[in-house]
Amino acid sequence: LAQPVTPDLLVSPSSQDGDLGSECPEDRGNWTGRLDFLLSCIGYCVGLGNVWRFPYRAYTNGGGAFLVPYFIMLAICGIPIFFMELSLGQFSSLGPLAVWKISPLFKGVGMGTILIVSLVAIYYNMIIAYVLFYLFASLTSDLPWQHCGNWWNTDLCLDHHVIKAGNNTLPVNISNTVSPSEEYWSRYVLHIQGSSGIGDPGRIRWNLCLCLLLSWTIVYLCILKGVKSSGKVVYFTATFPYLILVMLLIRGVTLEGAWKGIQFYLTPQFDHLLSSKVWIEAALQIFYSLGVGFGGLLTFASYNTFHQNIYRDTFIVTLGNAITSILAGFAIFSVLGYMSQELGVPVNQVAKAGPGLAFVVYPQAMTMLPLSPFWSFLFFFMLLTLGLDSQFAFMETIVTAVTDEFPYYLRPKKASFSAVICIALFLMGLILTTEGGMYWLVLLDDYSAGFGLMVVVITTCLVVTRVYGMKRFCRDIHMMLGFKPGPYFRACWMVLSPATMMALLVYNIVKYQPSEYGNYRFPTWAEVLGILMGVLSCLMIPMGMVVAVLQEEGTLWERVQQASRPAMDWGPSLEENRTGVYVASLAGSQSPKPLMVHMRKYGGITSYENTAIEVDREMEEEDDEESM
Repeated sequence: LAQPVTPDLLVSPSSQDGDLGSECPEDRGNWTGRLDFLLSCIGYCVGLGNVWRFPYRAYTNGGGAFLVPYFIMLAICGIPIFFMELSLGQFSSLGPLAVWKISPLFKGVGMGTILIVSLVAIYYNMIIAYVLFYLFASLTSDLPWQHCGNWWNTDLCLDHHVIKAGNNTLPVNISNTVSPSEEYWSRYVLHIQGSSGIGDPGRIRWNLCLCLLLSWTIVYLCILKGVKSSGKVVYFTATFPYLILVMLLIRGVTLEGAWKGIQFYLTPQFDHLLSSKVWIEAALQIFYSLGVGFGGLLTFASYNTFHQNIYRDTFIVTLGNAITSILAGFAIFSVLGYMSQELGVPVNQVAKAGPGLAFVVYPQAMTMLPLSPFWSFLFFFMLLTLGLDSQFAFMETIVTAVTDEFPYYLRPKKASFSAVICIALFLMGLILTTEGGMYWLVLLDDYSAGFGLMVVVITTCLVVTRVYGMKRFCRDIHMMLGFKPGPYFRACWMVLSPATMMALLVYNIVKYQPSEYGNYRFPTWAEVLGILMGVLSCLMIPMGMVVAVLQEEGTLWERVQQASRPAMDWGPSLEENRTGVYVASLAGSQSPKPLMVHMRKYGGITSYENTAIEVDREMEEEDDEESM
């Protein structure tokens, strides 16, 4: 008699490689440490926006009162969508394209996500290149943006050291002057005077080009082995910024005039809460700060074990992100308060947002401190680490999405494929290193992840709750975590989150303003190009629908119905996790009862097997009710 062959899934636990790897698809790769996932999510969410956007948004929208709509929007929009993305990724172990097996009709949403992430990755790495430029420039005894008198300075340049050393009794009119740091940024780093506008990029700035090449090289080396390598790098890049932030905060609050800046930042103006603009700004800050819709969260969760507690992780990351933003505000505004006292001007005249804060205002403030190169180096090193782990997520999203679509061809060559993607995006970003590169960066920043991203997130929310079904989605989470989401999550997913984002989308369209950089207004063709960038990601959705419908058979309505149903192999990637409707639906399925695998592996029934039995029983009861 032939010896019975034991299926692979019924082998003993001792033959598995460690506890963490045993529940994950080996060929796909997975996190190798307990904290890899959590730190990667923190590093992804806590980025440059926490430092240069949140503090400015807070002070312009009611100071301390802004925290009220901020936390309400975090509860309505941020936490529920964050949890939804993690759940989709972890349940299916698939990237942002392949995850649309949940409803193949809407695969275009995944394509839209990849387009948005690719555009963002191009210009985000250029910002990291600027940070590297300033980081190297800080390795000197005298910061190059400290004084006037350099070849790039103009007659309008006014050095604050000169004002301080001079006679303070004479009032100095600084309204028509420019600080040395501003001229260093615009005339030396960008050399923007060599370009007349977006249509005239000028020559490539080779020092910026080398910095961009270096930033892409760093990113590639860190994602070389996928989450196995980036998961280790984040132990440094996600934690070190907190150390520097605390150092900058302590230094900031001990400066003379610091309280003036903090008061300006936090003084509550509750009358602002009656303005719709403040609530919209709060929702936008949450939306972009948590990085929902970019596919990064879904990608990271797809490398988790099936029963990882993402419910707990959701609250750790989202609340940690909010607290970091508030802390960064103290670090920034304490220094701005000191700077306003030194210059003798109100805080609102020195406060800026975005690149203006990071590359002009804060570097200028650094020149006023003793040991200024040391503090400057620390600040830019913090920005570097904040930016890098967000960039890791963007790249991992693109690479994972495509390799999950073509696993047999691309997974064995993932390192080579990552190199191809990095080189392609580096070449596309070369226009950003020209003298007019900043105009292109502003255009990409304003349009690449604007209304297109909101359409992607709204569609995802509606497809999961309406097409796939809220009851089915909650059952999947029950199977995975051992409990169903409560009424808070269900209410947000069904009504509150999509409604809030619809309001955001409408507000963005109604209040549309053409892009500008300083006094430069973009020409009409550039505006049209920007709008097309946003529209293209939305057009991916109907294009994906057409492709999905053409692949089905029958009448048009039958095709639409078939394409909107989950694919046969939708569900947990490992057969031992597939219960209820997911039993034996994998191609080449070896075991009709995953519960047998669990009992063989663990020597008994665990809490998760109890959950599986409960889910199966619920589904049988529902089927009986429907048949009656």
